[in-house]
Amino acid sequence: MKPRILVIDDDNLVCISLKKALTRLENEVDVCMDGGQAIHAIKTFEPDLILLDIYLTTHNGLEILKLIKNEGIDAPVIMITGYADVNIAVNAIKGGALDFLLKPIDLEQLQLVIEKAMDNIKLKDEVTKLSSLLEEEYLAKEFFGKSRKIQKLINSVEKLAQSSDTTILISGESGTGKEMIAKFIHQRSPRKDKAFIQINCSAIPKELAESEFFGHEKGAFTGASQKTKLGKFELADGGTILLDEIGELTLDLQVKLLRALQEKKFYRVGGEREIKVDVRVLAATNRDLETEVAKGNFREDLFYRINVANVYVPSLKERTEDLPYLAYSFLLEFSKKFNKQIKNIDEKALQILKNSEWKGNIRELRNIMERVILLNDEETIKDYHLSFLVEKNESNENNSGRFNLEIPPNGIKMEIVLKDLILKTLKITDGNQVKAAKILGLSRSKLRYRMEQFDIEVVKNIR
Repeated sequence: MKPRILVIDDDNLVCISLKKALTRLENEVDVCMDGGQAIHAIKTFEPDLILLDIYLTTHNGLEILKLIKNEGIDAPVIMITGYADVNIAVNAIKGGALDFLLKPIDLEQLQLVIEKAMDNIKLKDEVTKLSSLLEEEYLAKEFFGKSRKIQKLINSVEKLAQSSDTTILISGESGTGKEMIAKFIHQRSPRKDKAFIQINCSAIPKELAESEFFGHEKGAFTGASQKTKLGKFELADGGTILLDEIGELTLDLQVKLLRALQEKKFYRVGGEREIKVDVRVLAATNRDLETEVAKGNFREDLFYRINVANVYVPSLKERTEDLPYLAYSFLLEFSKKFNKQIKNIDEKALQILKNSEWKGNIRELRNIMERVILLNDEETIKDYHLSFLVEKNESNENNSGRFNLEIPPNGIKMEIVLKDLILKTLKITDGNQVKAAKILGLSRSKLRYRMEQFDIEVVKNIR
């Protein structure tokens, strides 16, 4: 379907020129030369994009922009004007305009802006459709996207969820959404009407871990003076239990867990009666359990018992093509939560998100989006809203260990620094001046000038 573009400008020549040029670029174009009829024209034509002149004869384009936003019209607006006024451009962007172009309009630049706007609209539509689909399927926002890895993950999980008792090991870095995968498996399984119980194995004190798993009888140990306590396995009877961060369990508890998984029965701490349960076990870890087995930190028999089926949840760095979907999904979520009218993320802001490290994966991205949307009242998230991320990225680059120059307390002459730098670079390149110049970002002639200046001889295998 061709993009529908409405041009609002009272200059007949501009309207004719833009309509002809945009139609040639395979757009469906209509024009409105009366600012007073702008809203009516928009509602009648239902454009995907609006080109709005700021200085109309009888109306102010910024006021029309305000009306467009007040009417709840979602079509992005590109302001156009023949006057290069920075304040006007700033006011237009603050008012919700997607971009600002000067007359005479560069058609290549305009087409680029249109393409970006259309990509933005397409992305938002796809996110909305995905949102509806995933809500119906109980899958969380963490799994928005169309990357091959995420599609493969969803297909695998769909199939594994059909079993009622297959034990599954869910692996992946922290913050990738392993808990959400576990909940999805439960919700799509025959046990969906029963309990879903989660144990964070890394958060339980060692001395209380067995009681947390299997419960205890009154008086079984100091502090157990109250009534009998049911453990998480007993509470999950008939349903599903998630052993989150299972790699953190002590070897003693691993032995008892293995027995419970194999025999589906156990004793409460201090108890004499054997308790039988029917529980599906899911385990999650951010560790490489095979490596932990080799180190003697995790029992091999328990590893094979929980690894009947394996699901790997990719990190955000492994699925960067999904990042715009994820960012928009969180934008929709938090805009609604905080009653904001934020609807867009511009290209520069998306690029900043793509360039970030995301060591905390989707959890970190979600927190960042929540913070930005809470503090922002503009309609579009811009690059300056994410300036703290740019500073963080630059700090990480500066501390990456690639280059570290230490200055002596008494100072040092620049000539000594430059000479040492050139010598070390020539050593790396085995005396090859062309390669050395490229590494240093110099022309070969400038490098040779410096070498002559510092009396550096060209020899192979510099030591």
